Amino acid sequence: YTSSISFIFILYFTVVVVVKKWSIPCPLPQNGTRLRETFEVSNSSASDCTPKLFVVSVKSAYAIPTMAFSFLCHTAILPIYCELQRPSKSKMQNISNIGIGLSFLLYFISALFGYLTFYGHVKSELLLGYDYYLLGDIMVMSVRVAILLSVLLTVPLIHFPARKAMILLLFGGRSFSWRIHIISTLIILSVVLMLAIFVPDIRTVFGIVGSTTSTCLLFIFPGIFYLKISRSSLKSVDSVGALLLVIFGVMMGVISLSTIIITWIMTP
Repeated sequence: YTSSISFIFILYFTVVVVVKKWSIPCPLPQNGTRLRETFEVSNSSASDCTPKLFVVSVKSAYAIPTMAFSFLCHTAILPIYCELQRPSKSKMQNISNIGIGLSFLLYFISALFGYLTFYGHVKSELLLGYDYYLLGDIMVMSVRVAILLSVLLTVPLIHFPARKAMILLLFGGRSFSWRIHIISTLIILSVVLMLAIFVPDIRTVFGIVGSTTSTCLLFIFPGIFYLKISRSSLKSVDSVGALLLVIFGVMMGVISLSTIIITWIMTP
């Protein structure tokens, strides 16, 4: 039920992004004011307001890792499966298809209208872009509260398998202990809080996590597991597809992570 409420908050976020598309002019004014600070914008000509179907730049290295991170729901599958009244693989498959389909729809709409609002100057944190021209806007502020509540409602689904894996890895042979349980919880929450406070750009988190753990869970591990347990010939269509999936995951992970690190080094 908490996931359903969280989905409603994200749906509200998407609706606001669509509505605010017509609240910000394009071309943008030459000057704006944000928190009493005057700044100049570079997308102030008509040519900057023409949508581009495909653009390749250094920032493209963050694209696939971010998308991989966005659709990473594998860790929540088992807890959700255990909560079903009459669990079955077909029912879990239908739930996964519906959940991923709805997520893709909201991601696509919010990304599309976010891009059509700011074009080539979209911030990695979309809501920050509205501060420049809609400072103090009630709808934007309410969306931030909605995102906060959404995160609070969905963190337990991610936190539970992370804590479980940590305890099994470090204390697998021991019986249940409240002390270990509480300490593990505090460590995970503290690390997440420190990252949120001290990492200046959320794109960095998406890039690193997406190019490492997300590519492994989405592309590399499924292909390897299939090749390991399948009785099909390595020349079969399914085996070749699994092998290509592994190769694609390795290539995307290495290329994206290398480009991100090089960008950090080259950027003053």
